[in-house]
Amino acid sequence: MRHALLALVIAGCVHRTPPGPLDAALPDAGVDAGSDGGRDAAPEDAGPRDAGTLDPDAACASATVRAEVVRSPVDILWMVDNSTSMQPAIEQVNAGLNAFADLIAARDLDYRVIVLSLRGEGLGTHAGSARYRVCIPEPLAGPGCADRAPRFFQVELDVRSTQPLEQFLGTLGQTAGYLATDDRGSAPWQDLLRSDATKTIVVVTDDNARMVVRSGSGFVAGPTGGASGDPEATADWFETTSDTSDGSNPFSSRTLPEGILHPRWGGLFDGYVFSGLYGWGSETSPSVACTYPGGGTPPSSGPTYTALVARTGGVRARICDGPAAWGPFFDAVATAVERSSAIDCAIPIPAPPEGMFFERDRINVLVTEDGRASRIGKVADAAACDARGGWYYDDEAAPTEVVLCPSTCEAVQPELGIARGVDLQFGCQTIPI
Repeated sequence: MRHALLALVIAGCVHRTPPGPLDAALPDAGVDAGSDGGRDAAPEDAGPRDAGTLDPDAACASATVRAEVVRSPVDILWMVDNSTSMQPAIEQVNAGLNAFADLIAARDLDYRVIVLSLRGEGLGTHAGSARYRVCIPEPLAGPGCADRAPRFFQVELDVRSTQPLEQFLGTLGQTAGYLATDDRGSAPWQDLLRSDATKTIVVVTDDNARMVVRSGSGFVAGPTGGASGDPEATADWFETTSDTSDGSNPFSSRTLPEGILHPRWGGLFDGYVFSGLYGWGSETSPSVACTYPGGGTPPSSGPTYTALVARTGGVRARICDGPAAWGPFFDAVATAVERSSAIDCAIPIPAPPEGMFFERDRINVLVTEDGRASRIGKVADAAACDARGGWYYDDEAAPTEVVLCPSTCEAVQPELGIARGVDLQFGCQTIPI
């Protein structure tokens, strides 16, 4: 588990007389509290505001404690179509995944890359068919594209052009037809996923996902999509519609588990992000495929992937753009992964330095961005949080943590190029919203 360092400013009087009023704490901090210098501010004046850069020489700023704030690790799953038409894209995956991992590492994230695709170099065969294989070089992978724990794992899986979503679910759940002994199956890999990690799924393909759409109590064929004319999987199906499935599969005797947001997975994919490099061609029409420089088009525009990218806040690139697409795509996926690695907004209250003491009604919270601090007001509890944000104690009677309301928590999340933090000020009267 990776930790991000956020500065917590501990301010208090070293003697045991009550601390002074707010204006004594930040006399020159630029708090817009009216002509009286902040004394007896009106309730409506106590919400978020620009408090200026904290003055280390202010009366209540006598000590600074740096706290470790937990940031969630990230599991990144790359699912790469092994069709022979995918050779140029697979070569880009092989060539670029080390640089992608470096982008993630540079963001100080605890990451794990998991590739779902046939392992090996170049063109080979699987189950009697020609397939193009994925081999990630060192140092991300081990010698001969082997696993290198704890950062890299590859799951041997022959990803079919129209079947990534069903193969993802089937091999995840190890249902009949998707075991290591099956043509479309793999060894178990759910145990590679960390329960406390956010999940990013990246699909690389030139086709769309087949499956079925639900109608009443059964499964029926949906609108055609891929080159084969198979019914399309839908984003709803992949996430939730299969939650009452009996596992039936209209194409074969293979069975499938519930969607990834079903309770059976224990929240493993909650908050996941879906990204992809595939055959889309229009910003406004999911049915329009891109065009290769030579004039051809991929088998499908990948409308199911477009829906999943849109609903999860992921990123996408066009397979038709060739090598030029990959650098920006890797960058965009890395940025999306960083956004998904949220800071835990339940912040432990550190012990005051020796000679100081904690008073629950003399704590204030400030959110900092690029050296400027904005004070946020306190609310009674989680139920009192609204769009204005704020903070509350985990336990009002015996607090151990300061908890940020959802909108404030969102405001302090990491963003490339912006320095953000949270300051806890001890010793000055708590300001409510």
